[in-house]
Amino acid sequence: MYQFSTLLIMLSATFLMALAAPLPDAQSLDKRITHDGRGTWFNVGDGACGYWNVNTDPIVAISAEIYGSGGNCGQWVHITNTANGKSAYGLTRDECESCGSSDLDMSPGLFEQIGDLSTGVLAISWNFMSMDWSP
Repeated sequence: MYQFSTLLIMLSATFLMALAAPLPDAQSLDKRITHDGRGTWFNVGDGACGYWNVNTDPIVAISAEIYGSGGNCGQWVHITNTANGKSAYGLTRDECESCGSSDLDMSPGLFEQIGDLSTGVLAISWNFMSMDWSP
């Protein structure tokens, strides 16, 4: 009976230690997720994050689904055009109401770094960078 009690205590202690282990923060998890979607462009201005931008700024609008309450405002995104391999970094400053969850809307200046404006829509992959990262 003594051995059973000891085993039960050890299993309980192991379980409690596993529960107490810290989980990675959401920011680091976001960086690990690669999204595959559509990239489009828009004329920027006063974005949902509360900043005024111009078309030459490397600005990104993320889907309303990801935008939520604006927790990604000011976070950089690494974007790759999957057709030609060109990549660039954009700063999250706006919300895109018409975007699918994995789509991005980019300023003309950012879009031109990875594709041609006349194309209008690009196949892209992208991920958030760490919140404190900047190019």
